[in-house]
Amino acid sequence: MTDEALKISVLGEVAVIRGDAAAVLPSSRKARALLGFLATTGRPVRRERLCELFWDLPDDPRGSLRWALSKLRPVVDSGDAHRIVADRERVALDRANVDVDIVAIRKRLLDDPPFIPPAELRVMAEQLSHVFLDGLDSAGEETFQAWLSAERDDIHLLHLNVLRRLALHPDMPQPEAVNWAKRWQYETPLQAESARGLITALTRAGRMDEAKRAEDDFRTAAAAAGIEVTEPLQDDLSARTIEEDTYVRPPEPRPRQMLRNQNIGFCHASDGARIAYATVGEGRPLVKAANWLNHLVLDWGSPIWGQTFAACADGRQFIRYDERGNGLSDWEVEDLSFEAFVKDLETVVDALGLERFPLLGISQGCAVSVEYAARHPERVSGLVLISGYATGWRIGASAEEQERREAVLTLTRHGWGTSNPAYRHIFSQTFMPDAKPEELAWFDEFQRQTTSAENAVRFQEAFGDIDVRETMGKVQAPTIVFHARNDQRIAIEQGRDLAVGIPGAEFVPLDSRNHILLGHEPAWQECVERTTEFLTQHDI
Repeated sequence: MTDEALKISVLGEVAVIRGDAAAVLPSSRKARALLGFLATTGRPVRRERLCELFWDLPDDPRGSLRWALSKLRPVVDSGDAHRIVADRERVALDRANVDVDIVAIRKRLLDDPPFIPPAELRVMAEQLSHVFLDGLDSAGEETFQAWLSAERDDIHLLHLNVLRRLALHPDMPQPEAVNWAKRWQYETPLQAESARGLITALTRAGRMDEAKRAEDDFRTAAAAAGIEVTEPLQDDLSARTIEEDTYVRPPEPRPRQMLRNQNIGFCHASDGARIAYATVGEGRPLVKAANWLNHLVLDWGSPIWGQTFAACADGRQFIRYDERGNGLSDWEVEDLSFEAFVKDLETVVDALGLERFPLLGISQGCAVSVEYAARHPERVSGLVLISGYATGWRIGASAEEQERREAVLTLTRHGWGTSNPAYRHIFSQTFMPDAKPEELAWFDEFQRQTTSAENAVRFQEAFGDIDVRETMGKVQAPTIVFHARNDQRIAIEQGRDLAVGIPGAEFVPLDSRNHILLGHEPAWQECVERTTEFLTQHDI
């Protein structure tokens, strides 16, 4: 029996078409969501990742996954074609001879062709008007919801892409072009580009009065929303070319690509705490120790972490995790200590089967990385330490600084979870005194979303007791230490002490006041370039 072609639709309700007949899908919403996920991603996914996406169960989540796969195999298999490909570690949907609607649309549009026939665009517009994986919003766990939201955002951009092409297409009948332009402007009512498209379509159709009203309406709505519109909205149509009228989709930001492509998994520390980790990119591994504070999903939308983490994944497999007590890892844990932080790093790299790798540490993640490297010299090929310290504030800080930290602990206990960001702003200002207002505002809110007030206090207390002075001398891996000259949170002397205590470490002072380096400052670029040189030099 030959391999029969298959069509899978994920735009709207999940559907599988074999020939001209619709296949009967399992009644389980989780099974249908699993099919949609595998069909859309098109790559092997670890079983642990799938279990955490759909079955956050204490009892046999792998059994639930096996059951779902058993229900999906009769739906997608045909003849000799076994399209669910699974081994003990990973599961994938073999998309050979399988047409997945969103995959085909993405491929067609992301090649940025200068011309697509109107008939093809009309079909795309109809498909993209449907909700991606409709009816499956609550079919999975929190990580599935995050993935689903990111996919829907991306598909919305694809829909706008198609509407723009239709509205401005040189071969589109003018009345129809006006209708498409209205739909485009309806989807983005406060964007000058879509308003200009509608005005252009009306002008081409000779409907000058309507074009003038459309411009007046847009300027009024923009003003009411506090948006200043200074550019003209009427185009010189005689000077336009087909290429200018054709939408060329801007490149997807690297952090958004990373969010869409990363795999999130979970493992359990020896005390039972569940630790969330993520991998993204291809190449040699680079492992980042956790620091204050992280969230495997929210980080990618960050004006602070997004660009940094995208750089880390450039040409490498970038591995990071959420520390116990924050992000997607367990918040309610008995042990929130430096020793637990080191054990969590051990747990993650063991779960991934990593044999030898460089470690990246930022802030208190530097001490964790140093301790791990001293305990496991055979596994650490290099250390990249940024804004770190060897002793916590209860040990290495002045009496005045210790009093200030104790006062901050009191403020944290009482104000962390409130809607007033003033308490969290204390941290934001010391971490990034030269940050832009929008970066500080993001970090204020990010901290509240990432951990509880109780854990925020416990973290600070644990950081105060860090002491790796005796451990530093045992590090055997090549090491580079970066520190901002005017770091407002951790003095450069502490970074220099860290470098002095590690045999053969290279120390690089950076011209910045920020404890967390920001992508728009020269110090960030220098840190990225010197890190790349360091890893290349040592062939790690």
